[in-house]
Amino acid sequence: MNEKNSISVENVTKFYQLYNSANDRLKEALNPFNKKYHTTFYAVKDISFEVKKGEKVGIIGTNGAGKSTLLKMITGVLTPSSGKIVLNGKVASLLELGAGFNPELSGVDNIYLNGTLMGFSRDEMDNKFNEIVNFADIGEFIYQPAKKYSSGMFARLAFSVAINVEPDVLIIDEALSVGDMAFQAKCMAKMKDMTDRGVTLLFVSHDISAVQSLCDRAVFIDNGSVVEVGDVDQVTSHYMEIQREKNNEYVSKTKVNQTGSARKTIDHSSLNIVSDGSLLKCDLDLSGSKLLPGKVSGNLKCTILDYKLLDHNGIESEVFISNEKYTIQLAIKFNDNLDSFCIVSPIRSLNGVQEIGVSTVADKFTFPAVKKNDIYIVEISSIMNIQYGVYNLVLSVEIPIEPNVVHEFAYILENCQTFKVIWDELKFPMKFYTPGEVSYEKIC
Repeated sequence: MNEKNSISVENVTKFYQLYNSANDRLKEALNPFNKKYHTTFYAVKDISFEVKKGEKVGIIGTNGAGKSTLLKMITGVLTPSSGKIVLNGKVASLLELGAGFNPELSGVDNIYLNGTLMGFSRDEMDNKFNEIVNFADIGEFIYQPAKKYSSGMFARLAFSVAINVEPDVLIIDEALSVGDMAFQAKCMAKMKDMTDRGVTLLFVSHDISAVQSLCDRAVFIDNGSVVEVGDVDQVTSHYMEIQREKNNEYVSKTKVNQTGSARKTIDHSSLNIVSDGSLLKCDLDLSGSKLLPGKVSGNLKCTILDYKLLDHNGIESEVFISNEKYTIQLAIKFNDNLDSFCIVSPIRSLNGVQEIGVSTVADKFTFPAVKKNDIYIVEISSIMNIQYGVYNLVLSVEIPIEPNVVHEFAYILENCQTFKVIWDELKFPMKFYTPGEVSYEKIC
């Protein structure tokens, strides 16, 4: 193993023999002609990748893709059917809830038990005890048997033990998803602090924003095999594109009918829908020949022909003032007849986290039915209530099958424009600012 690697996974496979009944297992064991009564299921098949020291790698994939099985093999809970896994350094892991805990022992006893399993002496665990208990913050339950713990308490104590034993490698599965929001945020901040100090992280989550925020690279697994390994933004973007395609296939096969939503007329100063040419002064290219930047996905039932991102003065720009107005202009050509459509436009930080955005669905606005070859110009204005920094624009035309529940993705243009947000006179420490109403009364 390369000494620069914390984890090396080489051609690892894990398979199981599945029998329809216990009798089939017995018949196969006793059959003199070695007749097979089982089928072979490959949970993980010929997976290889490396994680360098200090790297932060996310593993993504749908349920049943093989992520948890892979992590169990890396941590030694399962043995590979073939292949080799090599670890370099002290490993702390948090996999299934309660793993490594004796349900009959108290939280205190389980802390020392886990410490012993990781090679720490009683004195060493005495020095770490208060920090573990304070981070877990489960109160008097620390003295109760673990079998009385809720799933959230298990997560708190298990994570607190894992991070406070000073590991070289931290491996986290989906176990944190059961915790409350405040504890999840606390864990994310702690993991970020650990990785900033050089701890290697292997992180499995369905929360793509969390993977993008914490990790530098990603491994995309599907049906037990590696689909892609590489830069986290590239791999997660590919993963989300595939999920959108699967969503579209599901919608198409099940033929879910649009339930409709209450139509709402809103001020045209904030959102304009025009098909009669009165917004053509916005000078968008309607020829269909313009090559737009960004990554395209969706079922292409429409096409974004052109767009502009305008500042508070209505001028196309790459620099915007925080808490000032911005406007998106879109030219959309429809390649199919649609009962309706909606526009969703997130603004992402450079690590892929969606910070703010506009959505006509959230505004409860319903567009009219459109016909094939119709061209619509849409203009949406909102407030750039976001901090100083550099961001990416995403443009999405979606078909609302069940409003706020199921959408069909018609045309997605990811990261089509990078722009900068700067402070003006107003500066504020919070992540973003939202306008409020103020009232007061003098009573004496």
